[in-house]
Amino acid sequence: MNLDHVFVCGSPALDFAATLRARRSLRFEMFVAPDRLDAWFLESGIVDAISPAEQADVEGAKELREAVYELVTARRLEEEFPAGALASVNAAARKPAAAPQLTPAGRWTEATPQEALSTIARQTVELLSGPDVPLLKECGNPQCTRIYVDRSRGVRRQWCGMDSCGNKIKAAAYRARKKSGQAAASH
Repeated sequence: MNLDHVFVCGSPALDFAATLRARRSLRFEMFVAPDRLDAWFLESGIVDAISPAEQADVEGAKELREAVYELVTARRLEEEFPAGALASVNAAARKPAAAPQLTPAGRWTEATPQEALSTIARQTVELLSGPDVPLLKECGNPQCTRIYVDRSRGVRRQWCGMDSCGNKIKAAAYRARKKSGQAAASH
């Protein structure tokens, strides 16, 4: 059940915030229905099983996602946290989170959508109060608004991911160089 969710940000909280793509232009919404939210929780690895979400869970997820994005953006830009976003994340973090269980086969986490959202909120708290804050960057693709943790050697990563953005930008730059080279040669 792969629904084109991408996990390139280095943190489930950041990948969650990236489920509204191209915020400055097209605004592509990943959570269009409850089953898409369920799929994201499963594909992200936050849970192994999820009770089916309802439309109210989708609306709650979108609200939390926007709060996470606002807080991450504020921290990245070294600005004050917006009070409403801070209240939303903290309220979700106070609720019961998804609890992993040990089974004969290993770790297993079964949760409700609310427990999964609490887990995301808690991960956001840990991220924004932890050592990775200086590594937060926004993708260099002008169309992309993903924020990621740059753990690359030298902290020089420019894109959220090579497959999702880096290759597109490099290919476009190559085509532009080739086109300008051909134009110069014809003059």
